[in-house]
Amino acid sequence: MTPRALLSRLRLAPLLHDGHHLRRSLSAAAASPSDEAPPGAPPPPSNSRLFVAGLSWSMDERSLTDAFSSFGTVTEVRIMYDKNSGRSRGFGFVHFSNDHEAKCAKDAMDGKVMLGRPLRISYALEKVRGAPVIVPRLSTVRKI
Repeated sequence: MTPRALLSRLRLAPLLHDGHHLRRSLSAAAASPSDEAPPGAPPPPSNSRLFVAGLSWSMDERSLTDAFSSFGTVTEVRIMYDKNSGRSRGFGFVHFSNDHEAKCAKDAMDGKVMLGRPLRISYALEKVRGAPVIVPRLSTVRKI
């Protein structure tokens, strides 16, 4: 059964919980069988800034720049440090001159081991000063 057929079957099936009918809401992302944008949709926003997690505490900006410079022009590197101890917090940001270079670096370096630790790389989110940061919950189960 194709994903599209399965989703249409789920939309038609009644959803009950303790004898009560529940409303169902399927997101557009879940309904789409692929990661491609629908025709006529605006292109995804560009992002040449990477979030790099899993950094060794001994990693410095120069070493991080050297590790990523083979993928393109690195315009800025920032490692985040603890205010009190001055020790690395284990993550940072790498900025490239364009989106293509950032994508190549992300694809090649995500999961690579550097100084004994695997890197986790994703596109950085834009932080708006003064705006609340909304982080999705990993679990909605509450312990009693």
